[in-house]
Amino acid sequence: MNRHVLLAEDDEDLRNVLAQYLKVFDFDVTSAKDGEEALRFFENNAFDICVLDVMMPKMDGFTLAEKLIDIHPEMPFIFLTARTLKEDKIRGLKLGADDYIEKPFEADELVLRLNNIMKRHVRSSSSDRHEVLGIGSYALHPARLTLTRADEIQNLTKKEVALIQFLVANKNRVVKREDILSAVWKSSDFFSGRSMDVFISRLRKYFKDDSNISIESIRGVGLEFRVC
Repeated sequence: MNRHVLLAEDDEDLRNVLAQYLKVFDFDVTSAKDGEEALRFFENNAFDICVLDVMMPKMDGFTLAEKLIDIHPEMPFIFLTARTLKEDKIRGLKLGADDYIEKPFEADELVLRLNNIMKRHVRSSSSDRHEVLGIGSYALHPARLTLTRADEIQNLTKKEVALIQFLVANKNRVVKREDILSAVWKSSDFFSGRSMDVFISRLRKYFKDDSNISIESIRGVGLEFRVC
C-alpha cells in the first residue's frame, strides 16, 4: 500500500515537481499551497508523513507542525526551508521534526529521507503494537486507544494515551509542568497549559475507581502521578 504524504509548500513550481517525483516512487501525495490549507487536509484525511515548508503564507510551518502534533502526536514530519539560521533548525528539532532539509535540494534526497523515516516509524510502531501497560487495576492499550478495568472500556484520544504513557513512565515522582508540556504538547505556551489542565481533569475521572491511583497537583511545581 502506498504511503500518503501531506506536502505543504507555497512555491507552486517546486510543489508540483516534488509531488510528481514522489508519485513516481509510490507515494500518494496531497499538496497544499499554504499552512491553513494543509491543516484542513490533515484534519480530514489520514497521512503517514508530512513535508512542511517553514516559510508559508497564512500559517508558517512551525505553527502548522504544532497544530498537527496536537491532533496526532506520533505523526512524523520533515521541514523544508530556504533559511540557514541555526535558531530555525533548533526550533524545528525541538518541535520533534524527524529531519530538516535546506533548499535547494535534489528530489531524490527527499525520497531517501522519507523512506528512512518511514522504516524507523514502522519498526517503532510494530514493536509497540501489542504492548499493554498495567496501571493499578487498569490496563492501557495504546494501539487500541483504550483504557480498561474489568469489563469497562474507556476510549481515549492519541493525546490522552501519550499523556498517560508519560505520567506512568514518571510515576511516583514530581514532574514539572514544563516537562510534561514539552514531552506531550511540544509547546509550553498559555494555550497548551490550559489544554493540559483539561486533559489532567479527564484522566482523574478515568482513574477515579482505583483508590491506589491519584494525580496530585504540586503547587508551583507540577504533578505527581501516584500508583501504590
